[in-house]
Amino acid sequence: MPEARLSVFRIGLAGLVLALLLLSGCSKAPVTQQQSYVFGTLVEVTIAGVPPERAQQLTAQVFAEFDRLHHEFHAWQPGPLQQLNAALAAGQSYAADPQMLAVLRDARGWADRSGNLFNPAIGGLIGLWGFHADEFVPHVPGSDQIAAWVQAQPKLDDLQFNGNQISSRNRAVQVDLGGYAKGYALDRAAALLRAAGVKNALINIGGNVLALGTRNGEPWRVGIRHPRENAPMAVLALHDGEAIGTSGDYQRYFEVNGQRYCHLIDPATGWPARGVWAATVLAEPGPQAGVLSDVASKPVFIGGVAKFPQSARAMGVAALMVDDKGGVQVTEALYRRLEWVTRPKTIKVWP
Repeated sequence: MPEARLSVFRIGLAGLVLALLLLSGCSKAPVTQQQSYVFGTLVEVTIAGVPPERAQQLTAQVFAEFDRLHHEFHAWQPGPLQQLNAALAAGQSYAADPQMLAVLRDARGWADRSGNLFNPAIGGLIGLWGFHADEFVPHVPGSDQIAAWVQAQPKLDDLQFNGNQISSRNRAVQVDLGGYAKGYALDRAAALLRAAGVKNALINIGGNVLALGTRNGEPWRVGIRHPRENAPMAVLALHDGEAIGTSGDYQRYFEVNGQRYCHLIDPATGWPARGVWAATVLAEPGPQAGVLSDVASKPVFIGGVAKFPQSARAMGVAALMVDDKGGVQVTEALYRRLEWVTRPKTIKVWP
């Protein structure tokens, strides 16, 4: 086993957005921002045009919903998802609640659309690499262990639904919703706020961001982080209902002998994806804008430079990718809206 020379573990707001928002000027209308820590990351809710006391009450409801979803979908702490995975590993069925059933069916659809580059069934492989832990020791699994998981080919299509019972003939299926849950939570928060009459808000879960309305007439603006610098590479004004998310090799990773291993595992090889530093996607307004912003960044990242335009089109998003040399590929729809802070040396724009 090679000696671990350096380990780094990052979860945080730095996912896509350095964040926060490049909030502009002063206004007479109230703007209330509150923070919490859920899903292993910093979350922020900013509400504009609502009296502060009411905004604080609504944000507390959003945070309570985040806490509930965190427990429901956590891959390695005790809860419903862990119970499901234990049953699947034992070849048994699991009685799921309606939300879990709906989420798994929905995630299966997104996995199929991505060609299974987004594959929530490879939780066992993610755990093998040590990413099912709040803190971990750098460890490169044996090639035989990795090959065994790849050969088993776990997919959400292996799940069988019979009423509320979930089972699988493939015991290698272990569900990890880490690439889905934050986006789902964004959509839930947006629905809660809209139902309460909130028209203007920004919801930020570790860099996955969804915008409602405006900040007192001005667009909500977010900074897209440079994946190797603690500074924004570009700024984007979000329209009402849009959501943006990033997958990067700088969020959760470790290094062994100078080689970086990130948590974004290629299901086809069983190894962390390489050749890309970050992939950002922009989802159009819709009831699942948050989910799409979370899910779509995975196939864009894992598909790599060669498949960039095809991956973005397949998922129906505008996208930007930073390769491992610092070059940028970007779809024209997103390129037209970016305000560059640090313009890359090379930019390839795809129609």
